[in-house]
Amino acid sequence: MTREFELDLHSEFLRADLFLNMGQPAEAARIMRPVVEAEPHNEAALELLARAYYGSAQLAPAEESLARLVDRAPSNGWARRALARTLERQSRGSEAVVHHRMADALGAA
Repeated sequence: MTREFELDLHSEFLRADLFLNMGQPAEAARIMRPVVEAEPHNEAALELLARAYYGSAQLAPAEESLARLVDRAPSNGWARRALARTLERQSRGSEAVVHHRMADALGAA
């Protein structure tokens, strides 16, 4: 990967973060999809994409992104809590319990 492309990905990440903070999560998700495709192992990019999906009530993609993040970083308490809440929003509370318990054990808010 060239340095120029890396800077473009970083710029897109920052742009998506700005859109999310401005209350436009759907636009942030649109920007982040190609970033995560280009850097599928980047946990920060995956987390921002999951936050954008969750914030725009795109619950199935949020769940998929959060499950990937939990697989990559099982001790990420924030990801566990967010996955639990995403499952709850889909009326899947029984599946959420294990993630809430893990988030509690990890000290996540």
